[in-house]
Parts: sequence; C-alpha cells; structure tokens
Amino acid sequence: MHESELLGEKPYPFKSGYACIIGEPNAGKSTLLNAVLGTKLSIVTPKPQTTRKQIVGIFNAETGERPCQIVFIDTPGIMKPKYKLHNAMLKFADSAVHDADVVILIIDSKLYHDTGRLLQQDLAFQRISSLSKPKILVMNKIDLLRKEDVLPLLDRLSKEASFNEIVPLSAIAAFNLSEFIKAIYPYLPHHAPLFPADILSTAPERFFVSELIREKIFQLFRDEIPYSTEVVVDSFEENFEKNPRRKDVIRCSIVVERDSQKAILIGRGGAAIRKIGESARRDIEAFLQRPVFLELFVKVRENWRERNSHLRSFGYM
Repeated sequence: MHESELLGEKPYPFKSGYACIIGEPNAGKSTLLNAVLGTKLSIVTPKPQTTRKQIVGIFNAETGERPCQIVFIDTPGIMKPKYKLHNAMLKFADSAVHDADVVILIIDSKLYHDTGRLLQQDLAFQRISSLSKPKILVMNKIDLLRKEDVLPLLDRLSKEASFNEIVPLSAIAAFNLSEFIKAIYPYLPHHAPLFPADILSTAPERFFVSELIREKIFQLFRDEIPYSTEVVVDSFEENFEKNPRRKDVIRCSIVVERDSQKAILIGRGGAAIRKIGESARRDIEAFLQRPVFLELFVKVRENWRERNSHLRSFGYM
C-alpha cells in the first residue's frame, strides 16, 4: 500500500516507474518496445544479440483509466558470455533489473511450445527468479501458435514459476498490447511523471545514429562481421536548424577487429560501404526528420571485444 494511503490520504492520481524488459536473444524485447511506443526506437534484426546497451523508451498515457508514464528499459539478450563485451552487456541487463519497479521476462512461446522447454532452462529467468520485486511473464509470438495451444502453454508456465502476471501477446503483430500495459499498471508507484510527456527516450541523437548504422551491418552481412563491429560517431554538425539549406554532417567510424573484415565492409571499389551508407542515411533522415550528409570510415582495432580500453571508450564500461 502506498504511504499516503496508510496515512489516510488519497494517493497521487498518477503513476510512473521503470519497467525492465529482459530475455534471451531473439525473444522479441526490442520488437515489444517498438510496438508499445508505436515507433522504431530499438533496432531489430533476425540475428541474435543485436541490442548491446540499455535503450530507454518512455510510454505515456496521460488520460483514460490508467494515467501513467512507464519508462521501459530494453536490455541486451541474456546469453553465455564469450567475450568481455558480453560480460559488459550482461552488466547493463543486471543494472536495469536492479533499478526497475517491475521486471518483464519475455519468452518465445513458439520455442517453448515446440520443444517443451522449461522456464528453469531460460538464462534470463535464472537471472531474475530469486527477485522479490514484481515480475511479469510475457509469452511473445503467440501469433505463431494455434489458438488452442496458447492456454495449455500458459497453464504449464504458471505452474513452473510464480509471476505476478502472465500476458500472452504478439509484439510483431501489436496484439494484446493494451493488456500488457494493464498488467504493468498496478505495480507502478504513485508518482508524478519522471520525464516530460514529449520525450520518447533519454538517449541522444548520436546514439540512435550509430545504432541505425549497426542495424544495416547486421542486415547486410553474415557470420562474424556484424558481431565484430562497433560504430562510433566521430562528429555531428547540426547545420539544418541554423540554415535549412544546409544538411547536418555526420561522420562515423565502423570499427572492426581484422583487416580482412575491413576489406569486406568496404567491398570492391567501395561498393559495400556505399550500400551501408545509402541505406543508413535514409533511416537516419527519417528518424531525425531532416536531411543529413553521412560519411563512413572503417578502422581496425584488433581484438576490441576483449580489450578494456576499447570497451571503455565505446561506452561499455
């Protein structure tokens, strides 16, 4: 019970708090965040481990039955670490869980149904199972199941572990999202909004620029190339606001671990790097709502995923 209620006072008529989304790679964390916000904030690709850092997305419902502000924190997928980079990603997830008022575990319902997988086998569940704070289980991808298979799976999962709420939904189809928000609402503190209603995220534009470039690399290249790549915004000249006849100028470095990877990213006659740049520029312009000139460079930083100095400079430590 809220402190004001214990004192016989009416609680603050608004709720706001932090909700951390945690799950294994490809469970649909970023897709869920984008669907709830109604806009693309987190990059999404079919490849696992696309998200590397915390991404904050702010949901506002100022009117209606449940006036609230939910500050969602999208986290990297929980996996067994192979590099120091992975350990840093896990720390981002643990930090978000620690700060959250509500923890949301998202799972791939199709995987659980088809394989008979148990919640106890889920690496993300193992990380939050002992928490005393409110926990919500999201059964994602139910659009891939037959309707008659959803309730038996929900019943089985409810017996395997204790959750405050279980919500079946499809993030990609934006199905049952209102029930998802409804499930979170009771566990938010009575509090004024934590951020202005017109703010969608706390991250700077530079961050989203680098993420959109990384997304293109994940989409266009296979094998180890996307995972050995980091994107750094070297400079960001904001010219358009001062003079609409001038474009913003953005220069970025794509960092890889080996010369052979650099050659692949550049491509024959620079074809590959031009393709990355053209595709990323279109998305960046759509996101920023203004024209940009994007210049990309490729640099080699040998074994950067294992070097603390590089991880620190890239914001992972």
